[in-house]
Amino acid sequence: MAPSNPTPSSRIRLLSPNVVNKIAAGEVVDRPSSVLKELLENAIDAGARHIEVQLDGGGRKRICVADDGEGMDRDDALLAMERHATSKIRDINDIERINTLGFRGEALAAIASVSRFRLRTATNNEQPGTDISIFGGVMRDVREIGFPRGATFEVSNLFFNVPARRKFLRTAQTELAHCRHVFIVHALAHPDIGFTLHVDAKPMTGLAAGETLEQRLHALFGAALVRMLCPIALSTPTVRLQGFTGIPPESRRDRDHQFFFINGRPAGAPLIGYAVRESYHSLLPRGRHPPVILFIETDPERVDVNVHPQKREVRFRDPSQIRDAIQQAIGEALQSSAHRSGPGTTPVFSIQRKAGPPAQSTPSSQPVTTAPSPSTPELQLNYPARPRIPMAPDTQQPPSDVADITEPETTATVDPSASESSTSAAPWRHARVVGQVGGLFVLLETDDGLVIMDPHAAHERVLFDRYMRRVHAGHPDTQELLMPATVTLTPVDAAVLKPQLEGLRDLGFGIHEFGIDGVMIDAVPVGFEKMAPDEWIATLVADFKREGSGRRLPHGPREEIVARAACRAAVKAQQRLTAAAIEQLVDDLAGTDMPYTCPHGRPILIHLSFADLRHRFGR
Repeated sequence: MAPSNPTPSSRIRLLSPNVVNKIAAGEVVDRPSSVLKELLENAIDAGARHIEVQLDGGGRKRICVADDGEGMDRDDALLAMERHATSKIRDINDIERINTLGFRGEALAAIASVSRFRLRTATNNEQPGTDISIFGGVMRDVREIGFPRGATFEVSNLFFNVPARRKFLRTAQTELAHCRHVFIVHALAHPDIGFTLHVDAKPMTGLAAGETLEQRLHALFGAALVRMLCPIALSTPTVRLQGFTGIPPESRRDRDHQFFFINGRPAGAPLIGYAVRESYHSLLPRGRHPPVILFIETDPERVDVNVHPQKREVRFRDPSQIRDAIQQAIGEALQSSAHRSGPGTTPVFSIQRKAGPPAQSTPSSQPVTTAPSPSTPELQLNYPARPRIPMAPDTQQPPSDVADITEPETTATVDPSASESSTSAAPWRHARVVGQVGGLFVLLETDDGLVIMDPHAAHERVLFDRYMRRVHAGHPDTQELLMPATVTLTPVDAAVLKPQLEGLRDLGFGIHEFGIDGVMIDAVPVGFEKMAPDEWIATLVADFKREGSGRRLPHGPREEIVARAACRAAVKAQQRLTAAAIEQLVDDLAGTDMPYTCPHGRPILIHLSFADLRHRFGR
């Protein structure tokens, strides 16, 4: 039904197209980085092999994105400037299977309505190109030009006609930081495409086309980040995961090095962050975050990308499958980085006693190690503090509907008896126990420097892994109480705790309902016998409230319970250890699933290289 003309007294009015475009621009474009994101997505969807970005004044003055994609003829270029004009979808059914980054057809019109906009494009070198100029949403000029295949979008004086929006822009340095983040994200998502970034007419970043993901990471972040990553690889009937995740000792206080891509689209979802946090639940302390570069490939029909105005978030049809797959993939990657072994080999993190001293290295090749004293047993240690990452993609072709992401390679373990010329990923091959200092830390001398071990944290990890293995086998270590204890709860706390009683019994708690809002405890896991029942019951209830309760014990509280028991039973500070006890502790640590950190995320080992020590002493 056609709308009637409003009467002079009517309060409801139709907005003009100019106002509508500016409102739409507020949803799509809020700062220069939003403009850059939309223009980069257009270039990628156009099949570009190289994209050049130029930023002036942090993008406030000028943003220029040039690509060598398929380009547009005159009619398509003019139509592209209209709202809701797109080549990506045709009907409502296409929205259910979106394979492109853009699809709504509103970005170019929105950008042109709040800037001085220019588009130059051509489909091939033989046909004339098209040059379109738009000022504040008003078409100013359309003419034919000579132009190579591709498209160049130039956006100047953003928000020049919307002063209220322009005054909310930050300094040029801040806006440039946001633009660089967008540039990095899209460069990571498409390592096969070459990217170039110029800032204020000066070259800043140049990335070659046809790189692997690891090569792109190296070019953007340097070798330091690459060395701390281990590869992720998991395929299920519904999802394929590829990428890299960081080893626990190299965590950060921020999430700046966490990047998630869903079917090639830089985006996120709350469940992805939750799955990553749960994967590191017993490996990192609160407030620390691992670097993660994760590619999630699944059927487009299982993902809704039309839930956010700027397409920053997606929604999965089967979120539990995605969450479980992420936790499994990261868990396997971390375990593989801690113990990389092949058929018939021993784990890389291993200790073996030798009859003689380690082989001496020449000063020109490696630091010289000091021969162990006769009274101190010598240990041989291989520890993968820096996992090896493949430099080339797998030779097998992935399915056509899956992005070409680097495949992990199998890393061979190094024979501890190999010669000095052996190429090991471990930073040292030989180590000996120097002793214990302050009744707290254990010192190990290696061929590459000095290792400081926290025996309490190491013992925590050993006990935690040992107990979890018994829990998974259905035989938890339990200590019966001489006298059963009863605890009365508030109605709210009782409602939270009682659904978890069966899961607690699986962990070794002898806990049963007692009355309406009470429980009776007649057995506890080893390590809990010295804690007051009301103390740990209150702690468990708080954990369940934070993680959420359900039919089964949540993953986080389950590990936290065992971690607390391990902490209570581990060796304490100022507790002197014999040389034999230290040897046994390091042996046991070698057999754990994650020797990097204790169950609460604190580091177990700190490595100081001879190079670092020489630098500190000014030598």
